[in-house]
Amino acid sequence: MGDHAELMERFEGTAQGHQLPAAGWRICLAHEFAEKRKPYQASDVSAAHVLKHLGLGMRYLRWWYRKTHVEKKCPIIDMFNPLPLRQIYGCPLGGFGGGTITRGWRGEFCRWQLNPGVYHYKTVIADQFTVCLRRKGQTIYQQVLSVEKPSALQGWNWGFCGHYAFYHALYPRAWTVYQLPGQDVVLTCRQVSPVIPHDYQDTSLPVGVFVWELENGSDEDVDVSIMFTLRNGLGTKEDKRGGHWNEPFSLEKEGARVSGVLLHHCTPVNPYTVAISAREKAGTEVTHFTAFNPAGTGQEVWQDLLQDGRLGSLAGKSRLTEKGEVTAAAVCASCTVPARGHRTLELGLAWDMPCIHFGAKEKLHLRRYTRYFGSGGDACPSLSHYALTHYEQWEEKIEGWQRPILESSQLPSWYKSALFNELYFLADGGTLWLELPPEACAEDVQGPAGAGLSQLFPVLREYGRFAYLEGQEYRMYNTYDVHFYASFALAMLWPKLEISLQYDIAAAVLNEDTQPRRYLMDGQMAQVKLPNVVPHDVGEPEDEPWQRVNAYLIHDTADWKDLNLKFVLQVYRDYHLTQDTAYLQDMWPVCQAVMESELKFDTDDDGLIENSGFADQTYDAWVATGASAYCGGLWLAAVCVMCKVAGIVGDSEVLQKYSAILTKGTRAFERLLWNGKYYNYDSSGGPFSSTVMSDQCAGQWFLRACGLGQGEFEVFPRSHILSALKTIFELNVLSFGNGRMGAVNGMRPDGSLDTSSLQSSEAWVGVVYALAATMIQEGLVQEGFHTAEGCYRTVWERLGMAFQTPEAYCHRKLFRSLAYMRPLSIWSMQLALESRASQAAAPRPAQENSLQP
Repeated sequence: MGDHAELMERFEGTAQGHQLPAAGWRICLAHEFAEKRKPYQASDVSAAHVLKHLGLGMRYLRWWYRKTHVEKKCPIIDMFNPLPLRQIYGCPLGGFGGGTITRGWRGEFCRWQLNPGVYHYKTVIADQFTVCLRRKGQTIYQQVLSVEKPSALQGWNWGFCGHYAFYHALYPRAWTVYQLPGQDVVLTCRQVSPVIPHDYQDTSLPVGVFVWELENGSDEDVDVSIMFTLRNGLGTKEDKRGGHWNEPFSLEKEGARVSGVLLHHCTPVNPYTVAISAREKAGTEVTHFTAFNPAGTGQEVWQDLLQDGRLGSLAGKSRLTEKGEVTAAAVCASCTVPARGHRTLELGLAWDMPCIHFGAKEKLHLRRYTRYFGSGGDACPSLSHYALTHYEQWEEKIEGWQRPILESSQLPSWYKSALFNELYFLADGGTLWLELPPEACAEDVQGPAGAGLSQLFPVLREYGRFAYLEGQEYRMYNTYDVHFYASFALAMLWPKLEISLQYDIAAAVLNEDTQPRRYLMDGQMAQVKLPNVVPHDVGEPEDEPWQRVNAYLIHDTADWKDLNLKFVLQVYRDYHLTQDTAYLQDMWPVCQAVMESELKFDTDDDGLIENSGFADQTYDAWVATGASAYCGGLWLAAVCVMCKVAGIVGDSEVLQKYSAILTKGTRAFERLLWNGKYYNYDSSGGPFSSTVMSDQCAGQWFLRACGLGQGEFEVFPRSHILSALKTIFELNVLSFGNGRMGAVNGMRPDGSLDTSSLQSSEAWVGVVYALAATMIQEGLVQEGFHTAEGCYRTVWERLGMAFQTPEAYCHRKLFRSLAYMRPLSIWSMQLALESRASQAAAPRPAQENSLQP
């Protein structure tokens, strides 16, 4: 290890300080653009700190060195190179599974995710919008709509004054308003992506539309041109490998014409094409500039636009770039805006990487959108045309979905913002949405043990395979202990994708992986996958997801206590929301298998599972021993669900078995953990056993989300749940960060932080939202909103983490794992609110349901 000294220095060091000005979902560029703020002296959790608490140390260092320096691959978790906090991100472009491109709130294109699970965090300076105004045949104003003053493209007019701009985002749309100084002209750029609930076609499309509303406040007409420039590539070294080229295109169909430029990026693996385009219609002219050098002065394209507000529109393809050379293209849409009038220009961005290889390069996969636009790599013209002629329909559906929530006077504004904007991760979480190969058969996807899953193949054939990363820094697909929290967004808005994901998990449960045993980071050996055990994840982008599961290497998750339970709970939650009886019938044997596997963790036959004294659940750095509030509560909730489903399917034997376990287990849970005010963290009797865990009611949270947890299905005494929630609110919320930072995971009864582990002293955004949902379910609505609001304002405003919500932060403004899956649990708050409203409106039932079949 020639780099050993350097690596050890990095291991012992801490991350660089981060700039932490206040910035929220509404960001007034008038303040942010113009100011150079001094860094706030806070840092990410250092690698040394994390590894100390995980107990890994040198073992991780060796693994990391082998992965990065020998295999030349990105590690699933890179503790030495955490993402820096860059407070520049805005609403990402694109639907689910085809890649995303993020446009920042200052107008820059700054985060790219086209290759599956691979991100490039680079602002590409040539990717800009420029406005040109002409009156009486003379150009009077031409400006790049960016505050940047770069060293390249110095022939352009940079440095737009940020005091004249404003950004607003409500995913999947965003608005940027530009007041052009001294011109009596206001431009509003509305960004639209096709993210539409219950839509399984357009939501898959890799496109975005920029609708430019042009307002002329003067007494004379003005000619307005909007030029869209884009570099061929993502600003990486691949741009200079040579062989890339651009060409103009025009497509007329059904009376609508769209024109633009195709930028062909010809890499050896996963080549792709990007299209910039505009819609031609009466009064609108579209012109183009096929190729220019984005590393030069840019004078050729700038002067072309300046001369007459149009581009030259030369025909023909550009030449192939030489090695070391880069190229870019431009499209311009122009119209005349009458005095005191209004006009609209529509520009589009589309990208087409239809066939992908993962890091192992073993299989070729087709993205979902190829079902509708083909897999030949020539879809960009059709995608562009479709986007520019259908975005109005998308917006009608988006507005119809969002309007009832936005217009509710009972809901605070911050909640409306958080609810929709957190959905960004469903697209921007390294998301995959893949078609089954045309030649695939049932045996290919269900495995030898999955023949009983009768609907698995039809579901995957119809709706495809869906996967998203645990986080942009924690690069494992469908991390199941975390998806448990995040899954509410899919289950409520795209339930067929949730069911598809569940079928993939079920197939993995039933099949034993025959791959060789593997070394874990803790120095132990473990089989990749055991039968009748829920996998931690379905793989990583550097390997071959679904084919080789369990990319997580920190611990052996076969002994985790929560994975099996979370599968059972999600199965019934999905059924409760969809009433899909075929799904429930298919999953019932799988639920029995994982619960039977789970029973071995009840070591003393008291009806309650025990934790094993090592990190054996989603809090994988926070040890529990014996009975625990978190895993014990999830266990009892899962046992209750088994009773409920047994009654539905008429399985009296299983109903009798789990009813007996539930009776014993609830007694043991109360006896071992209830202390009169809340449930202890665990029953070990250790110095931190009495910690108040904010997630101690997770079992009750999920039961109530399933329509259970009360009446005949009451597992935890409601008086105890209310007492526990009030204690959490008093200690974990009000005593943490002056009551303005959400809920810390662990608080001691005396109001001091539980510092026994890294994770006990953190606040987890997704857990905070789940806790808030639990409070709302139990009637503590004000407390729930107060808890969640502190979390939202900390992340989106005080820390400025818009569209990169982290897994965790703590009271010193440290954070961990930017852009994370778990915060999607905010949709469980919405489910709780909708359930309360539904119950209030419904007539009172004659009698409660029963556990009896």
